[in-house]
Amino acid sequence: MGYSTTSQKSGETYYLHSKDVTLRGGRRQTIYYFARKAGPNAVDMPGGYSVMQNSRTGLPMLKKSR
Repeated sequence: MGYSTTSQKSGETYYLHSKDVTLRGGRRQTIYYFARKAGPNAVDMPGGYSVMQNSRTGLPMLKKSR
C-alpha cells in the first residue's frame, strides 16, 4: 500500500507516491507527491525525509531531514 498520513486540518488521508521524471537537461530525478487515493505508484517513506503539513491548507509535504 505505501506510506499514509492524515491531515490535522481536514481529517483526510493522503498517500505518498513517487514518479521518475526527465528534466530539460536530460537528468533523471525522482519526485514525491501526496494523493488522496493510493495508486500503483504508492511508496513507503524514503530515507532522509520527514512529513510536515502546510499550516494554512493542511496538505502534507515531504521535507528533507537535516
